[in-house]
Amino acid sequence: MLAQAPHPAMQAAGRVYFWQGGSLWIGHGQGRTQWHAHHAHQITLPFGGTCRFRSEEDGAGTEFAGAFLQSERKHQLEMEPMEVAQLFVEPETAEGQALHRRFADVDISHLPEPERATMAAMLTSARRANADDQAMIATGRAAIAVLAGAPSADTELDARVGKAIEFIRARITGTIKLSEVAAVASLSPGRFRHLFVQETGAAFRPYVLWLRLNVAIESSMSGDSWTDAAHAAGFSDSAHLSRTFKRMFGLNPATLVRR
Repeated sequence: MLAQAPHPAMQAAGRVYFWQGGSLWIGHGQGRTQWHAHHAHQITLPFGGTCRFRSEEDGAGTEFAGAFLQSERKHQLEMEPMEVAQLFVEPETAEGQALHRRFADVDISHLPEPERATMAAMLTSARRANADDQAMIATGRAAIAVLAGAPSADTELDARVGKAIEFIRARITGTIKLSEVAAVASLSPGRFRHLFVQETGAAFRPYVLWLRLNVAIESSMSGDSWTDAAHAAGFSDSAHLSRTFKRMFGLNPATLVRR
């Protein structure tokens, strides 16, 4: 049973592995996040214990041995010191769409057994074997497929939005204007803004910040300082990166340590 006393701020030590449309965070975590929300669906797998999610600020929260959280849902996570894996899946991907269909529109769902146990075993085995980056990415994607089904290149995403996302990703470290992206999609800015939210669940600017944040985290995991990571990802400065990190992940970036 989780302690009822107030938790310290969340701290995490481990590795983060990225691929287009998703990421795997795996290592040790402890404490409580700030309230936050992010673009991606989230799968949380504590190893050998439970974690607690809150979706209402005056709620007691619910314990999970494994959890699926829909994208863009404000929440708080807390845990005692333990190993944990977090998988993030962008909702516009084929896997993200399959997960949304499976878990309907419930904010936070318990992962069904035996899928939870299978996923946990896959990830812990790869980590303890000191698998290289590509092997960890393959394992993370395979774990997602346990819940979502076999990965597919097909999505139901509007082709115009798909083209716009490719354009954004290719230029994510530079200046990105909505009018330019709308032109790529052959739409007016107003129509593009509406269609983008409809197809991805995110407004244009927060989506761009989400991608920039992932670039910054990947840069930090490669050994760069957070200041250098902020500039590499196109943030105006490290303070802007820090505010975005807290808003989307609920913790100070300085508390995320590679190990």
